[in-house]
Amino acid sequence: MLYSRQFTKTVLSVPKDVRTSGYRYLLQAGYIRSLGPGLFSYTPLGMRVLRNLQGIVQEEMERLGGQEVLTPLVNPRDIWVSSGRDSLIEQEMVRFNDRSGRRLVLAPTHEEAMVELVRQGLRSYRDLPIFLYQFQTKFRDESRLRNGLVRTREFLMKDAYSFHRSFADLNGFFPKVHAAYQRIFSRCQVPVIAAQAGVGYMGGERSYEFLMPCDSGDDDLVQCDSCGYAANGDVACGDVDNVQNPPLPMEPVGPPEGKTVRTLNGMRQARDIPRDRLAKAMLYRTSHGLVMAVIRGDHQVSQEKLNQVIAEPILGPADGKDLAGINLSGPWLSPLDLPDEAQEALSIVVDENLAAGCNLFAGSNRPGECYRNVNFGRDFGADHVADIIRIPEGAQCRHCLDGVLRRVRAVELGNIFRLGTYYTAAMNLSVRDERGRQIHPHMGCYGIGMGRLMSAIVEANHDDRGIIWPSEVAPFSVYLMSIGKSLSVRRLAQELYQELQEITLYDDRYESISHKLKDADLLGIPIRVVISRESVTDGVIEVARRSGTEPLRVPREELVATVRSLLSEESRV
Repeated sequence: MLYSRQFTKTVLSVPKDVRTSGYRYLLQAGYIRSLGPGLFSYTPLGMRVLRNLQGIVQEEMERLGGQEVLTPLVNPRDIWVSSGRDSLIEQEMVRFNDRSGRRLVLAPTHEEAMVELVRQGLRSYRDLPIFLYQFQTKFRDESRLRNGLVRTREFLMKDAYSFHRSFADLNGFFPKVHAAYQRIFSRCQVPVIAAQAGVGYMGGERSYEFLMPCDSGDDDLVQCDSCGYAANGDVACGDVDNVQNPPLPMEPVGPPEGKTVRTLNGMRQARDIPRDRLAKAMLYRTSHGLVMAVIRGDHQVSQEKLNQVIAEPILGPADGKDLAGINLSGPWLSPLDLPDEAQEALSIVVDENLAAGCNLFAGSNRPGECYRNVNFGRDFGADHVADIIRIPEGAQCRHCLDGVLRRVRAVELGNIFRLGTYYTAAMNLSVRDERGRQIHPHMGCYGIGMGRLMSAIVEANHDDRGIIWPSEVAPFSVYLMSIGKSLSVRRLAQELYQELQEITLYDDRYESISHKLKDADLLGIPIRVVISRESVTDGVIEVARRSGTEPLRVPREELVATVRSLLSEESRV
């Protein structure tokens, strides 16, 4: 490819809201362009990288027996109703009607569509297992757009789906996909940590995320500094300290004399009460009613853990209308002194750490009135007692008892879900086994965000001059440039371009050497070949790796062999 014919060129400046290296260099080098918030176009350079990434993923999927398919971005809304997820996804999923009034959605994910595709092809239990994958666009009306390709509204995902006769068969296949994902990220030179994760509105039994530690990441990775335990911050488990004292009599308490306190937290501050002595109640909506989560004041609710306890997804925090409907007011929420309407409507879940504490400070559900020396079991009860908090930094690891849990910022690049019969049973996908029994296939799903992966590669492989692409994903293998305007130099460069054309971006512009070198560094192509007057007079050509090793001086007749040897070494890194 001739640089002069290249559609996009490098740029010096980027918008002020660009804060990560991956996003900045992809914009500056001309791999992507923004069309609007959360919407990105891939340029010809970006498409070459994307196709190389797809090639790596495709190899690993087909190594497992995967077959490529393509399901529509637009789905009938009825299949989402049949799976039960239409009511679980609110503003993220775009719903609309066509001109005939048929209800449609822009699919944020494709489990339902894939179940319907398999339904039309599955004839016998002998057809199982089935492993299908696709590269398809998803649309999610995200409210938290950030870091370029990391969190967008429209994005390209590799999603794969497996269907099995039994749990044992699915359980045996799951580690194979896990290993394939590790190979994919290794080939892309992206360091990832596989961590336990929640299932969210995907449903199912178990999931793992592949997370790259990154200061700009929007996920929490919790790791043990001793045994290697790793989990997403939403599901990580650990032990925290609790103060144990003899229980004291519960008694009402009001604001200190001369003070007006508007909230329970204000009351705590006015009386200098430690946060770990506060019983904090939070109300959430589900499709079947309201649930109250009660935790210590120094902790945060994990909605994922709460989902698991009540066995249904949390739709979001309750609002003022929800509270008014059960005669409660927000700032003084408490499991004590609940009005009759709330007692009938609420399910109460108490965190195990709060239940183990004593002599707590809690609200009364009446403005300006609180209680101290509140103790679980004596003064209030619960429908469930369970671990429902996001484990704080410094908690003790439950797996080794010696380690301390640390929180690390990370970005999620892929995930794998063991769904079981969550979709196939709900959508009545079944087949008869060899005994004539009707069975629902056990299902797994496996995703990688392709744009996220591209951005993560740059985040993990760059310096202060630009991108350093791994050889397997680089848009070109060689960046060829000539120095000066000499016709003999340009003729030699043209000869070499003809020999290496299929893997080469030839910078044929009449620009200064500094300009060309800056662009070469920014673009990140693995091998740089420089043709100068010395190349013509002495037959010596400069060859350098973008990764930063000292340039080589190579005889003209050995250039092609040297380039291919260097590329072979790069691919083994």
